[in-house]
Amino acid sequence: MAYAFEDLKELLFQRSNFGMKLGLARMREALGLLGNPHLAFPVLHVAGSNGKGSTCAFAEAALRAAGLRTGLYTSPHLFHFCERIRVGGEPVSEERAAALLEEIVRRVPWALRDDGLTFFELATLMGFLGFAQDRVQVAVVEVGLGGRLDATNVVEPLACALAPIALEHTKWLGPTLAHVAAEKAGILKIGAPAVSAGQPRAVAGVLQARARELGIPLWRPGRDYVYESSDVRPFCYAGPDGARVSLDALALPGHHQRGNAALACALLQAAAGRGLPVGLEHVREGLRTARWPARLEVVAERPLVLLDGAHNAHAARAVAHALPARDERQGPRRHAARAVAARRGGAPVRRRVSARGGAGAARRARTGIGEGVLCRVPGRSRGPAGRAGGGGAGRVRPLLRVALSRCRGPGRPAGPPGRPHAERATVNVFAVPAAKP
Repeated sequence: MAYAFEDLKELLFQRSNFGMKLGLARMREALGLLGNPHLAFPVLHVAGSNGKGSTCAFAEAALRAAGLRTGLYTSPHLFHFCERIRVGGEPVSEERAAALLEEIVRRVPWALRDDGLTFFELATLMGFLGFAQDRVQVAVVEVGLGGRLDATNVVEPLACALAPIALEHTKWLGPTLAHVAAEKAGILKIGAPAVSAGQPRAVAGVLQARARELGIPLWRPGRDYVYESSDVRPFCYAGPDGARVSLDALALPGHHQRGNAALACALLQAAAGRGLPVGLEHVREGLRTARWPARLEVVAERPLVLLDGAHNAHAARAVAHALPARDERQGPRRHAARAVAARRGGAPVRRRVSARGGAGAARRARTGIGEGVLCRVPGRSRGPAGRAGGGGAGRVRPLLRVALSRCRGPGRPAGPPGRPHAERATVNVFAVPAAKP
C-alpha cells in the first residue's frame, strides 16, 4: 500500500509512544534487510551536547560548495519532519518521505510490531535509505542522543567530531560528565580521525583515553588547531600542516558559533586527509553561507526578536554571552529574555539567561501536550500567570507567531507567515526592546 504523508505522521508518532529503546541490534538487522544503505556513502559523524547541529550545517554547506552531492541527517526537526533528511541542502518532499517509510515497512516485516523499530530508528533508516537511493557523495550525520547506542552509530565514518559535551540525559547516559563523555566517545572508530571542541577536563580525559585505545588521532583546540574567538575580530582557523581559513563574518551569529565553525573546519580538514575532495576555499564558503534556523535568528526588528534553540544550561550560557555582545554593537538596549516552546525542563535556561538578561526574569512555559510560548515583555504583559508557566505574569501562547505578535505589541503585525509552532524542538524567544529615552 502506498503511504501518504498523513499516514507517515500517524505511524511515526505512534511509535514515539513506545519510548526510547537504546541499542543497535534492531538497526543492524533492519539495515541488513534493506541492503545496508548506510555503507553506500562516506559519513562525517558528529556527536555532542551543544553545537553539533550548527557544526553539521557548516560542514554540509562547505561540502556543497565543493560541488559534492550531500546528505544531511539531523534531529529534532524544528518546523517540519522532512527537515531531518536533506539532500543537496533541501529537505526531502513529503511524498518522498512517505515512500521511504513505505519501503522500510515492506522490506522489514517486523518494523511496526510492538517490539519493532522506534520513531528515531525509522527516521534514521529513512535517511540512510534516501541517501543511498539518491547517490549522495557524502553524508553529514548528527547523533540523536549519546553516541555509543544511538541509532546512527551503525555508520563507518570517514571522520568524527565531538561538539561541546555537558551533563545531560543522565537517565540514559549516566550521572556524571565522565559517564556522558564515555557514551559520546562511543562514535569513535578505528581508522577514523576525530576532532573535538573545547571540553571540560573530565570530558577531555575520557575522549583522549578512548582515542588512544583505538589508535586514532584526536585533534583538540589550543593543541592541534586554533581559532580567533573574539567577536570583534575576523574569524580565523589555523589547523595542522599550515591549513588556514579566514573570513570577516560567519553565517551564524554568536560568540559560540566560532567554536562550532572551527570544529567544522577541523572535521573537514581531517576528512580531506582521508581523500574527501574539499578544499580550504570550499570550507570558507561554507562558513559564509551556512543556514541553520533558530540560532539567534532575527525574526523581527522593532523590537529586536531573536529565536534560539538553547535547551540546557551550557547552551543558555552561550546565548547569555551573545546577547550583551549584540547590544554593544547595536547601541544601548535593555534585555528581556522571553519564553519558550518546549517539552524539556527550563529552569537552567531561565537562570542562565536571566543572569545576563537585565530587565525582568526569563520565564519558560512547559505544556502537557505539544508546545506553548510564554511571552512577557516588561511593562506590557501584566496579566495573570499562565497555567503552564506557573507564577509571575505571562501567558502560554500555542503558536509562535502569536507570541511574536505579543512581543511586538498592539497594532503590530504577527510573526513570519506560514511558520507553525515548533514540534518537539526547543525554541526560545528573546525580545530585546529599545531603551527608553
